[in-house]
Amino acid sequence: MTAQFELVLRLGIAEETLSAWCAAGWLRPPEDWDEADAARALLIRDLIERLGVNEEGVDVALSLLDQLHGLRRALRRLSDALGSLPEPLRSGLREAMARAGADDAP
Repeated sequence: MTAQFELVLRLGIAEETLSAWCAAGWLRPPEDWDEADAARALLIRDLIERLGVNEEGVDVALSLLDQLHGLRRALRRLSDALGSLPEPLRSGLREAMARAGADDAP
């Protein structure tokens, strides 16, 4: 059984629909799928079928989701880099961040 056919069965959608989602750039080609892609396909299905979101809305939602994931990866890399700094530098950064946060308080 192919990955595309398995996902079509799992989602309860037509193969043409899944192909259209791939053509729209919402999903990677079926041969590259993993569980994250399956979750993304479920989200697309729910946005369209359960929430009534149109194609433009799906584009926006997926773009925002991709941006969020990109920011999380960047923050993880930054956290790893900061964690590798010597303790005096980390302490100085924590103090600077606390002061900057205090400046933002109303």
